Amino acid sequence: GFFDIPTDNLYGAPVISQDIKSRHADKDIMVVSPDVGGVVRARALAKRLDNAPLAIVDKRRERAGVSEVMNIIGDVKGRFCVMIDDIADSAGTLCNAADALIAAGATDVAAYITHGVLSGKAVERVNASSLRKLIITDTIRAPQSALDSDKIRILPIAPLLGEAIKRIADESSVSSLWD
Repeated sequence: GFFDIPTDNLYGAPVISQDIKSRHADKDIMVVSPDVGGVVRARALAKRLDNAPLAIVDKRRERAGVSEVMNIIGDVKGRFCVMIDDIADSAGTLCNAADALIAAGATDVAAYITHGVLSGKAVERVNASSLRKLIITDTIRAPQSALDSDKIRILPIAPLLGEAIKRIADESSVSSLWD
């Protein structure tokens, strides 16, 4: 409704899945959705990772910006958990979920986020959390505190943008990037 020209929505999944495969191929990976609303995204990533198993964090949000983990749906014991989400603002949900996953027996937890807003005390929260690593793409500028953190890594999406531009110029399929 906002444009009268064709557009393509670019997803971070190809860049994220490639990074996971190249860095964690030797691990027993379980993809985790940090909330019920992200299950479709997590399932799509799990499929890209050779049908990795899936777990879901069941949480309750009492008020804006405050979440409490209620249950872990799935057996994460002994697994390297990879959480996937579209955006992290306060990072409260991610940090609470990471703590719950470790308490449930996960060996380690990393989180991949497409848009790392990381406002307020988010970076402090990440640094003090059970997360081994928070990986955010460079779709928005990361705050300096994130750039200075040993727990946060920036994943460039330039290769994805370049491939999309090439496909548009060649008049080939952009949507096949998601296959």
